[in-house]
Amino acid sequence: MDKRKSMVVLAALFLALIATSPAGFGDEPSIFPPGLFPEPRRPVSRFTHDDHMAMDAVEDCYTCHHVYGDGRLVQGESSEGTACAECHKPEPPDGSTDLLNAYHKLCKGCHEELRAGPVTCGECHVRD
Repeated sequence: MDKRKSMVVLAALFLALIATSPAGFGDEPSIFPPGLFPEPRRPVSRFTHDDHMAMDAVEDCYTCHHVYGDGRLVQGESSEGTACAECHKPEPPDGSTDLLNAYHKLCKGCHEELRAGPVTCGECHVRD
């Protein structure tokens, strides 16, 4: 089978997987877990993972799913499958970046750098 036919078959299989998946395979925005922050002043952010992965600015998973060792970013290492709160505690005892600031630095910082996406409180934390 030539390369072009292989790609068509793979694309068809992928589309069939998406169509038969119960959750629509990423259609719904992810909502950060309730109770993550005690007594929040605003609703949690809604985040669509697939939309972000489709952007040219996100080259690799470790862009967001980073790993630090000895206080330094480990290039090429990914923390996929690990919740942010496993490393970033709401009130870290060691002075590392707390969970709230980790989200804000990564999300808002990237949006500001790229001059795209929400940057104000009400744009991310939408009241229903």
